[in-house]
Amino acid sequence: MKKLILVLIGCFLATGAVAAETQGFQLSLIPDIAIQARTTRIKGVSLNIWGENPQNAIALGLVNGSTGDSSGVSVGLLANYAETYEGAQLAWFANYSSVKLTGFQWAAFNYAAKLHGLQLGFINFAESSDKGVQVGLINIMNNTKDWFRNFPNEIAPVMVLVNWRF
Repeated sequence: MKKLILVLIGCFLATGAVAAETQGFQLSLIPDIAIQARTTRIKGVSLNIWGENPQNAIALGLVNGSTGDSSGVSVGLLANYAETYEGAQLAWFANYSSVKLTGFQWAAFNYAAKLHGLQLGFINFAESSDKGVQVGLINIMNNTKDWFRNFPNEIAPVMVLVNWRF
């Protein structure tokens, strides 16, 4: 009976800890000066000067950072950065996804380690892409090795105006 009570108390405490790791609102000056800790998942709205959280949210700010597997819409006046992001990253200057982007990037410069979606900007760069389209002045898909060899499924490693890989 004592073991059962201890297990139930442990489950209750663990449930409280998990619930505390997800919040609906974040207000952040910088990642360490914010309402929520930078490890707290935000499911709702994040307003940032510079914020960095795992999120399933709408993030609005100068610089928005998303850690881990995140999703939603990030609107950054200067930039957005993420590890794995699903959704839309919209910024004036730059968007960066270090692991994978599934969705849409719009900025002067866009980078995705693995692109599955659309990049729209002046310079677009994808290390690899399984299904992706780039529209801009310079479009680079690093894992496309040959020029027009596999057309219409892919165009070239570097293209002007539009590049794709399917």
